[in-house]
Amino acid sequence: MQSIVVINVVGLTSDLIGPDMPRVAEFARRSAIAPIDPVIPAVTCSVQATYLTGRWPSEHGIVGNGWYFRDECEVRFWRQSNRLVAGDKLWDEAKQRDRKFSCANLFWWYNMYSTVDVSVTPRPMYPCDGRKIPDIHTHPAGLRDELQRELGTFPLFQFWGPATNIASSQWIADAAKRVIDQFAPTMSLVYLPHLDYCLQRLGPNPISNAAELRQIDQVIGSLIDFCATRGATVVLLSEYGITAVARPVHLNRVLRQAGLLTVRAELGRELLDAGASRAFAVADHQVAHIYVNDRSSLDAVRTLIQNTPGVDRVYDQAAAKEIHLNHPRAGDLIALSEPDAWFTYYYWLDESRQPDFAPTVDIHRKPGYDPAELFIDPRLKFPRLKIAAKLLRKKLGFRYRMDVIPTSGELVRGSHGLPAASPRNAPIFISPRKDLVPGEPLPPVAIRQLLLDHIFHSPKS
Repeated sequence: MQSIVVINVVGLTSDLIGPDMPRVAEFARRSAIAPIDPVIPAVTCSVQATYLTGRWPSEHGIVGNGWYFRDECEVRFWRQSNRLVAGDKLWDEAKQRDRKFSCANLFWWYNMYSTVDVSVTPRPMYPCDGRKIPDIHTHPAGLRDELQRELGTFPLFQFWGPATNIASSQWIADAAKRVIDQFAPTMSLVYLPHLDYCLQRLGPNPISNAAELRQIDQVIGSLIDFCATRGATVVLLSEYGITAVARPVHLNRVLRQAGLLTVRAELGRELLDAGASRAFAVADHQVAHIYVNDRSSLDAVRTLIQNTPGVDRVYDQAAAKEIHLNHPRAGDLIALSEPDAWFTYYYWLDESRQPDFAPTVDIHRKPGYDPAELFIDPRLKFPRLKIAAKLLRKKLGFRYRMDVIPTSGELVRGSHGLPAASPRNAPIFISPRKDLVPGEPLPPVAIRQLLLDHIFHSPKS
């Protein structure tokens, strides 16, 4: 067996590998590089599950970063149990081939309670006083304290939110080095999210992101050097490319105005009442699952969504076979946006009635993905002072609400979810094992076997 380190550089495309990424460019020059065909939706959870199972979302069931749990009548995003992913995983097959095989998973999603040998994943603490405290979940459990004692507390607020920066990817890379030294896994899966977030903020222009590209390049270069001293083969891959966008599309407001979406009033604010709604949308970047509880309204909902500006195509469950999304978790209808548009989760019509979590970073209560969480609301006067006052309340033990996030969606400049417009903007697979990588686009369901080949097929001398 050959030990490998698979570095998932989210958002990396051929278009971005240039003068501001000298280490990645050097690695690519002496390696084979191939674009990867799309998974729809081209979002983290669906793509990673496809890579690791070798199955489409119609089979493994991860139809997005979140979906409507029909039995609970609740929309849930960013679940963490690996048991949600149907089918055996890459590491399961590898262990069947050779029981000496071992795997470490550092921050790839659905990382909890899987059959990997070592896992590290974000898991904040939520005390009853309303605080959100950065933390991680690990297996073995003692690794949690070891890593945070050596590296400091995982920088959760630099992992996601308006303060996102290179610190979180650097922490993950440093943790990977320590796990590799301590456990010597045959395969290490390492997730570096930095590019994903800055490209959504600034758009996919390499010039606008020059500083960010240099930062992640240094992190990757350091990992490549480290792996070389341990005799491990490095593979770089990505999940999707980021597309420039300028139009937020509010499908839930369209459905509400048509009398199809129901809200519940609580303390003068409105919450989506999914179970009582005739139809509602679960927005996930450039893909939205439309759940239609009132089946007699299906045709009307399809027509309404299809005629909404910014919507490119709507699939029903029969047509969803074309994009491998015909699964019970998927929406009764699935909408794809036009390339320069993306879908918000917003459902309120009056800003004074928006839910209390709308202007906060709250990925678990929002019934859809919200990239506006990457920004500070530009309408705020003295935002730094407001944030400092909130943090002081937190430090003193008082309840607080960090309500500094915009709720218009207009600031977002990059999104994903659709197939890439060109191979230059597609996700990529880069490996020094030129004998294993075909010179053509790779089906995403082939990534699993390709990684197994890297482990079990020795290089020809």
